[in-house]
Amino acid sequence: MHAFQLDKLLAGHNWHAHPYLEFLNVPSLSVGLYCLPAGGTDPQQPHTEDEVYYIVSGQAQFQLADETHLVTLGTLLYVAAHQPHKFFDITEALTILVFFAPAEYSQK
Repeated sequence: MHAFQLDKLLAGHNWHAHPYLEFLNVPSLSVGLYCLPAGGTDPQQPHTEDEVYYIVSGQAQFQLADETHLVTLGTLLYVAAHQPHKFFDITEALTILVFFAPAEYSQK
């Protein structure tokens, strides 16, 4: 069993230098925290795995292809592999739980 405390993960990482922290990686799944500051930019590129985002805190817009969606506390988003997407217009710092299936970078 693996158990994690979000407050400890958030407190023990340099988010300015590294906005993503993977804390679980098994063949079928990986999980991490992604933190973006208010006014920041999201540099990510499409991934080779499916993703689920859970917004822990903050507010922003999310773009998937030509669709946009306001994201706030409690928003869940699914993004299929290879789909262009990003967070933008970040009005409140975002803390996001990110789930990859299978594990991130396991597909080519």
